Formats: sequence, structure tokens, C-alpha cells
Amino acid sequence: MADPFCARERKPMNSPTVSVVMSVFNGGSFLSQAVESILHQSFEDFEFIIVDDGSTDASASTLDGFQSRDARIHVVHQKNTGLVHALNRGCALARGKYIARMDADDIALPDRLASQVEFLESHPTVVLLGGAVDFIDARGNKLHTARYPAADTAIKRALLDSSVFWHPTVLMSRRAFVCLGGYRNVPDAEDYDLWLRMAEIGELANLSQVLLRYRVHAQQVSVLRCRTQALGSLAARASAVARRRGDCDPLHRMSEITASLLSANGVSDRSLQTTIARSYLSSIRNMFLLRDHASALNMLGVLHSSGFEHAERWVISDSHLCAAKVYWSQAKYIRCLFSCVVAVIKRPIVLGRPFKSALRAIFAT
Repeated sequence: MADPFCARERKPMNSPTVSVVMSVFNGGSFLSQAVESILHQSFEDFEFIIVDDGSTDASASTLDGFQSRDARIHVVHQKNTGLVHALNRGCALARGKYIARMDADDIALPDRLASQVEFLESHPTVVLLGGAVDFIDARGNKLHTARYPAADTAIKRALLDSSVFWHPTVLMSRRAFVCLGGYRNVPDAEDYDLWLRMAEIGELANLSQVLLRYRVHAQQVSVLRCRTQALGSLAARASAVARRRGDCDPLHRMSEITASLLSANGVSDRSLQTTIARSYLSSIRNMFLLRDHASALNMLGVLHSSGFEHAERWVISDSHLCAAKVYWSQAKYIRCLFSCVVAVIKRPIVLGRPFKSALRAIFAT
């Protein structure tokens, strides 16, 4: 069957090329910088739809101020409904050929939209486009850069393991988004679920250039969110596998996503524990980058006490290596050594990492 999105789509008259959609809940001190980064794009043919999802701080007045000064901004105020409903409302108002996502605490680089529109206009079979990200702290200091697979085949292979798109970098076909019914209620994994569904109707791509500065701060991270995100990711993945087999989508039968329901739909204990542990480790690494060592140790303690003995050995080993880094930074050298020993016992191959790093350094010179 021919791909319905292969034909070049024409932009309706008097509509913008891009609709930028952002949901805001208590945007705080980062909101103005996020909005201004979109308004200062080198590509100017866009509308900016901002859904104020029941903010209780000064976000509403801040957004109204921007709207009064720039006709491209359309602010929608509503009672708090959560991210998924807010995004779907914003995207339903979109008139552009493409929908760009943006978050209220990040910074889009000036040529982000220009680079993405140029790519999609010359690659009409691509329905979803992301890019590289600079991670920054609350003060805007760069922490590290993250890049993802660029080609469609590599992306689709990697997607069955984890998301390889950073949500606020995405520019996507509005037709594809509407065809798929938008975001589904998959807590903290609504984006991953959408990417997996988009992979079934068109090509995907990532640009190698940095498009966004993604802000990492303590308010993003919680023990509860790590588990919720892991369960959502597993549900999205199980849903994709079922669709590929021609089976009924299990998400249609789930009023909520729980570990027991995932197990009933074929998700193994190993996969469940590995995915939850990976979610914890991602947050722990961010805490370490922020030098919030106390919170990192606290979350490591929660992880190690939660019982993940059936997880893949590399995850268990990496959790102890994370602990070793934190202990080293706190000059707790005996505990650091103990964690290193446990990591090696769990996965002896980690001893080769220093040699691999040395070889990379040698061949890079």
C-alpha cells in the first residue's frame, strides 16, 4: 500500500508553514527565555500556540504580555488538565503544515526552525524530525551534548529499545499527527508512543546539529516519575510490538498502566525491572551533572532497595558505577571502591572501559 504521506503536501493559503505548540504549567523564571527563543527564530513564517494549563504563578500574565506584543502568539487559558490534553488542544488549533514542539523551560537555537523546515521540504517522505541537544543547568551552563541516530533505518531499530527523539526538538507533519489521533494518554511517555506510531506511516530523521538547549533542574526529577515513565515506555513498546504482529493494541484495553497489566500483556520481569532501573539511572546521572549528590545517592538507595535482581546485568553494574562516581565526588573512597568491586563482579567486562576510552583518545589525536 502506498504511503499516504509520500506526496508533497501543499500549505493552505493564509496559513503559516509552522505551528509551534507549547504547554505551560507554572513556567516560572524560565518561561520568558523560552518564548523569546521562538520569537527570535531566523525563520519567521510560524504561529505560536501556547496553552496555559491552569498555572497558579505569574505565567498567565507573562504570556498575555507576549501576546499583546506579537501577533504570531495565540494564548489559550484553561483549567489544569495535564500535559497530554493540553498538547492535543494546542495541536488541534494548529494551522501550519508542520507542528513544532517547544517546552517552557528550554531554549531553541535561532536557526532551529529554518534548518528543520529546509530538511522536511526536501525530504517529503519524512514525517518526524528531531535533532541534537545541549543539556544546560538552571543558570544556562552547558553540561553535555546528546546526539541521536540520524537515518530512518537506524532510528526505527533503536526505537524499539528507547526513544531517540528529544520531544522539544521535534518538527512533525501535521497531517501525520492528525491521522494518528494525536497524543495518547501514556503518562510521561506520550511522546515515545507517538514516535512509535509515526514510524509505521512514514520515515523518521534526526539532524546532527544542535537545535535546542535543554534545561536540567531538580524540579523535573522524582522517584514517582521515574517509575511512571518506565511503565509508560513499556506500554508504548508492547503496543507497538502487538500492532506489528497484527494483534489488538493493548493500550486500548488499559484504563491505567500497571506492572501487573504489562505482565499480562507479555512484558517480562526482566524487561520491566531493566526499564525501571534505566529510568532511575537517567535521572541519577542528571542529578550528578547538577552536583546534587545527596539527591543522587537518595535515588540510588531507592533503586537498590526496590529489588531489581532480575534486571539485565549491565544495568545493575551501571547502577553501582554511578554510586562509585557519587562516593568519589564526596571523598568517600572506601565506599567508592566497594561499589566498583560490585560493578565488576556483576559485569567483568566493565574493566575494559578505561582501555576503550584510552584507545579513543589515541585515535582522536
